[in-house]
Amino acid sequence: MTLPQQLTPGTWTLDMSHSEIGFSVRHAGISKVRGRFTNAQAEARVGESLADSTLHATVATASFDSGDANRDAHVRGEDFFDVEKFPEMTFRGTAIQGDGEDYTLTGDLTIKGVTRPVELEVEFTGVAVDPFGATRAGFSAETEISRKQFGLTWNAALEAGGLLVSDKVKINLEAALVKQA
Repeated sequence: MTLPQQLTPGTWTLDMSHSEIGFSVRHAGISKVRGRFTNAQAEARVGESLADSTLHATVATASFDSGDANRDAHVRGEDFFDVEKFPEMTFRGTAIQGDGEDYTLTGDLTIKGVTRPVELEVEFTGVAVDPFGATRAGFSAETEISRKQFGLTWNAALEAGGLLVSDKVKINLEAALVKQA
Protein backbone atom coordinates (compact mmCIF):
# COMPACT_ATOMS: atom_id res chain seq x y z
CA MET A 1 0.00 0.00 0.00
CA THR A 2 1.29 3.41 -0.89
CA LEU A 3 1.71 6.38 1.40
CA PRO A 4 -0.63 9.35 1.15
CA GLN A 5 0.58 11.83 -1.42
CA GLN A 6 3.06 14.34 0.11
CA LEU A 7 3.64 12.24 3.26
CA THR A 8 7.34 11.40 3.17
CA PRO A 9 9.24 8.73 5.10
CA GLY A 10 10.75 9.75 8.42
CA THR A 11 9.79 10.40 12.02
CA TRP A 12 6.74 12.59 12.68
CA THR A 13 5.73 13.73 16.18
CA LEU A 14 2.46 15.07 17.54
CA ASP A 15 2.16 18.83 17.94
CA MET A 16 -0.30 18.89 20.84
CA SER A 17 -0.73 22.68 20.65
CA HIS A 18 -2.37 22.20 17.25
CA SER A 19 -4.15 18.91 17.98
CA GLU A 20 -7.13 17.70 19.97
CA ILE A 21 -8.00 14.36 21.53
CA GLY A 22 -11.71 14.61 22.17
CA PHE A 23 -14.56 12.39 23.24
CA SER A 24 -18.30 12.41 23.75
CA VAL A 25 -20.51 10.20 25.91
CA ARG A 26 -24.25 10.23 26.44
CA HIS A 27 -25.27 11.46 29.92
CA ALA A 28 -28.60 10.53 31.56
CA GLY A 29 -29.73 9.23 28.18
CA ILE A 30 -30.59 12.73 26.96
CA SER A 31 -27.45 14.80 26.38
CA LYS A 32 -23.84 14.39 25.35
CA VAL A 33 -20.92 15.37 27.52
CA ARG A 34 -17.83 16.34 25.56
CA GLY A 35 -14.29 16.66 26.73
CA ARG A 36 -10.68 16.24 25.82
CA PHE A 37 -7.25 15.23 26.97
CA THR A 38 -4.76 18.07 26.97
CA ASN A 39 -1.47 16.17 27.36
CA ALA A 40 -0.37 13.53 24.86
CA GLN A 41 2.63 12.41 22.86
CA ALA A 42 2.72 10.45 19.63
CA GLU A 43 5.35 9.32 17.20
CA ALA A 44 4.75 8.02 13.70
CA ARG A 45 7.63 6.40 11.91
CA VAL A 46 6.68 6.55 8.27
CA GLY A 47 8.37 3.96 6.09
CA GLU A 48 8.47 3.55 2.34
CA SER A 49 4.96 2.04 2.48
CA LEU A 50 2.06 1.87 4.94
CA ALA A 51 3.14 -1.66 5.89
CA ASP A 52 6.55 -0.29 6.94
CA SER A 53 5.06 2.47 9.11
CA THR A 54 4.40 2.51 12.87
CA LEU A 55 2.49 4.69 15.32
CA HIS A 56 2.64 4.88 19.10
CA ALA A 57 0.75 7.37 21.27
CA THR A 58 0.56 8.02 25.00
CA VAL A 59 -2.11 10.14 26.72
CA ALA A 60 -1.81 11.43 30.29
CA THR A 61 -5.09 10.43 31.96
CA ALA A 62 -4.77 13.26 34.50
CA SER A 63 -5.13 15.72 31.60
CA PHE A 64 -8.83 14.79 31.27
CA ASP A 65 -10.90 17.98 30.92
CA SER A 66 -14.66 18.16 30.44
CA GLY A 67 -15.07 21.74 31.60
CA ASP A 68 -16.54 20.77 34.97
CA ALA A 69 -14.07 20.52 37.87
CA ASN A 70 -16.24 18.20 39.97
CA ARG A 71 -16.87 15.79 37.10
CA ASP A 72 -13.22 15.90 36.09
CA ALA A 73 -12.12 14.99 39.62
CA HIS A 74 -14.59 12.08 39.68
CA VAL A 75 -13.45 10.75 36.28
CA ARG A 76 -9.77 11.03 37.28
CA GLY A 77 -10.52 9.05 40.46
CA GLU A 78 -10.83 5.33 41.16
CA ASP A 79 -14.36 5.04 39.70
CA PHE A 80 -13.04 5.74 36.21
CA PHE A 81 -9.40 6.35 35.14
CA ASP A 82 -7.72 5.97 38.56
CA VAL A 83 -4.93 8.27 37.40
CA GLU A 84 -2.77 7.57 40.45
CA LYS A 85 -2.54 3.89 39.52
CA PHE A 86 -2.91 4.28 35.72
CA PRO A 87 -1.33 7.61 34.72
CA GLU A 88 -1.33 6.84 30.99
CA MET A 89 -3.39 5.24 28.28
CA THR A 90 -1.63 4.11 25.14
CA PHE A 91 -2.31 3.29 21.52
CA ARG A 92 0.01 1.20 19.36
CA GLY A 93 -0.86 0.88 15.69
CA THR A 94 -0.75 -2.63 14.28
CA ALA A 95 -1.94 -2.11 10.68
CA ILE A 96 -3.16 0.57 8.32
CA GLN A 97 -5.15 0.15 5.14
CA GLY A 98 -6.56 2.56 2.64
CA ASP A 99 -5.72 4.88 -0.16
CA GLY A 100 -5.82 8.57 -1.01
CA GLU A 101 -7.45 10.41 1.89
CA ASP A 102 -9.32 7.64 3.76
CA TYR A 103 -7.67 4.96 5.88
CA THR A 104 -8.47 2.46 8.60
CA LEU A 105 -5.91 2.33 11.39
CA THR A 106 -6.04 -0.79 13.55
CA GLY A 107 -4.24 -0.87 16.84
CA ASP A 108 -4.15 -1.83 20.49
CA LEU A 109 -5.67 0.67 22.90
CA THR A 110 -4.77 0.28 26.58
CA ILE A 111 -6.89 2.00 29.21
CA LYS A 112 -6.63 1.24 32.93
CA GLY A 113 -4.36 -1.73 32.24
CA VAL A 114 -6.78 -3.37 29.76
CA THR A 115 -5.72 -3.71 26.13
CA ARG A 116 -8.27 -4.15 23.34
CA PRO A 117 -8.03 -3.88 19.55
CA VAL A 118 -9.73 -0.82 18.02
CA GLU A 119 -10.19 0.54 14.51
CA LEU A 120 -10.01 4.23 13.74
CA GLU A 121 -11.42 5.72 10.57
CA VAL A 122 -8.71 8.18 9.50
CA GLU A 123 -8.82 11.03 7.02
CA PHE A 124 -5.49 12.37 5.76
CA THR A 125 -5.97 16.13 5.43
CA GLY A 126 -2.67 17.03 3.78
CA VAL A 127 0.86 18.29 4.25
CA ALA A 128 2.00 21.90 4.52
CA VAL A 129 5.16 23.78 5.38
CA ASP A 130 4.48 26.43 8.02
CA PRO A 131 6.03 29.94 8.03
CA PHE A 132 8.81 28.67 10.32
CA GLY A 133 9.90 25.93 7.91
CA ALA A 134 8.36 22.95 9.73
CA THR A 135 6.66 20.32 7.60
CA ARG A 136 3.27 19.37 9.07
CA ALA A 137 0.82 16.59 8.24
CA GLY A 138 -2.83 16.64 9.29
CA PHE A 139 -5.16 13.79 10.19
CA SER A 140 -8.70 13.46 11.50
CA ALA A 141 -9.74 10.17 13.11
CA GLU A 142 -12.67 8.72 14.99
CA THR A 143 -13.75 5.52 16.65
CA GLU A 144 -16.27 4.29 19.17
CA ILE A 145 -15.42 2.10 22.15
CA SER A 146 -17.26 0.33 24.94
CA ARG A 147 -15.95 1.81 28.17
CA LYS A 148 -16.96 -1.38 30.03
CA GLN A 149 -14.52 -3.40 27.92
CA PHE A 150 -11.74 -1.27 29.43
CA GLY A 151 -12.88 -1.70 33.03
CA LEU A 152 -14.62 1.69 33.21
CA THR A 153 -17.81 0.28 34.71
CA TRP A 154 -18.96 2.89 37.25
CA ASN A 155 -22.54 3.99 36.76
CA ALA A 156 -25.69 5.07 38.57
CA ALA A 157 -29.28 4.00 37.93
CA LEU A 158 -31.75 6.70 36.91
CA GLU A 159 -35.09 7.00 38.67
CA ALA A 160 -36.94 6.79 35.33
CA GLY A 161 -34.85 3.79 34.25
CA GLY A 162 -31.59 3.51 32.40
CA LEU A 163 -28.13 4.55 33.49
CA LEU A 164 -26.41 7.87 34.07
CA VAL A 165 -23.44 7.26 31.73
CA SER A 166 -23.71 5.35 28.44
CA ASP A 167 -21.34 2.52 27.65
CA LYS A 168 -20.47 3.94 24.22
CA VAL A 169 -17.76 6.58 24.03
CA LYS A 170 -16.97 8.32 20.75
CA ILE A 171 -13.35 9.36 20.35
CA ASN A 172 -12.44 12.13 17.89
CA LEU A 173 -8.92 13.14 17.01
CA GLU A 174 -7.56 16.13 15.14
CA ALA A 175 -3.83 15.59 14.84
CA ALA A 176 -1.03 17.75 13.52
CA LEU A 177 2.26 15.88 13.16
CA VAL A 178 5.58 17.60 12.56
CA LYS A 179 8.36 15.94 10.59
CA GLN A 180 11.57 15.69 12.57
CA ALA A 181 14.89 16.67 11.01
